[in-house]
Amino acid sequence: MVEIGRTLISDDIFEEYFMCDLLKCKGNCCIEGDSGAFITSNEAAIIKQDYSSFEVYIPEEHIKEIKKQGYSVIDNDGDLVTPLVNNRQCVYSFNDEKGILKCSMEKAYFEGKTNFRKPVSCHLFPIRITEYEKFDAVNYQKLDICKPGIICGSSSKLPLFKFLKEPLIRKYGHEWFMELEMAAKYIMKNQ
Repeated sequence: MVEIGRTLISDDIFEEYFMCDLLKCKGNCCIEGDSGAFITSNEAAIIKQDYSSFEVYIPEEHIKEIKKQGYSVIDNDGDLVTPLVNNRQCVYSFNDEKGILKCSMEKAYFEGKTNFRKPVSCHLFPIRITEYEKFDAVNYQKLDICKPGIICGSSSKLPLFKFLKEPLIRKYGHEWFMELEMAAKYIMKNQ
């Protein structure tokens, strides 16, 4: 484990290779899991406020669920999360022309319709952060649905933390990420 500021980072963040391969996994991270994507209360407010900018990409069945459940819900663990359709798929996801699940918020973001890309928990996946009172645990959640990402990352020798540089900076800042890179160099040099 590596400690940077108030974060404890598991070694596999440095040691494992990863790069999403959406053509193979089809965006199944928008379906898998026992709950919706974790969101902060600030993100929930932004989703509600910017909803009209990405509603156009959301399937009608999903819009009905949003109207029924709301823009966010509290799951069985007491966490604020995105609602699900049929207790599985994120309501904010849609299938693109290749049958890949995509995020309606992210599509609107890339089209310049909102400044909000998507929940940081989605942006960081497959890194999962558990926030405790005194520290954040930063861990790699290795799932079968991400095997294509493991294969793709391994073939290009791309460490997980480098693949997720942008969302890690979004969550913790540039300075924190520079310390993470220094820790990675130290770990690789001493292996």
